[in-house]
Amino acid sequence: MNPCFSSPKQYQSEFTNLTVDLSRLIVRQARDQDLASLADILADSFHSREGIMRWTYPFLRMGIYEDLRHRLRFASGYYVCLAAIAPFSTAGEQPKASLVGTVEMGLRFNYWQPQDSQYLYISNLAVRRECRRQGVAAQLLTACERMAIDWGFSELYLHVLENNYKARRLYFKLGYRLQRVEGSWTTWLLKQPRRMLLRKSLVKDGTDAGGGI
Repeated sequence: MNPCFSSPKQYQSEFTNLTVDLSRLIVRQARDQDLASLADILADSFHSREGIMRWTYPFLRMGIYEDLRHRLRFASGYYVCLAAIAPFSTAGEQPKASLVGTVEMGLRFNYWQPQDSQYLYISNLAVRRECRRQGVAAQLLTACERMAIDWGFSELYLHVLENNYKARRLYFKLGYRLQRVEGSWTTWLLKQPRRMLLRKSLVKDGTDAGGGI
């Protein structure tokens, strides 16, 4: 049975009142044994448990688990899934480490600049709800930037919904800038928020990080 599938239940957490010590936070590549925790964090970050959604939530979580398992197993070239590991302890127990955040980075096809057919794109940035607004997301993004430079790229791209003001503040604080605002039929018909494509240059002080593949 898929370890990420279960019947609907009230959300419970072992991370109550957790404070993340960023000096001891470890960001590493995700492993197969991380899949259940990664799927939990991603499902909780991007899908609601309210109303009828609480009954579909286990299936959504299972789908996330299987998709991520496939990406990890068959990844090649410029792709990485990172996991943020933080130590924590509860009363009467020995300290232990647990996965508190994740992000993926990989190549996408560039359709607005035909001369550069591919670009590095950040997706699925998510932090366990009890650990948010403590710097975990920034650490994950910084790790992506270092890896992108090592790979020889000079730019990073990501999307954010225009009504996600907290995420927008984080990205702009870290140096991401608006490339364009994208709408679709759902924007007009279903009144859903538009997506903002953001770009960050990894070139500093006139030096070039490599520019491309």
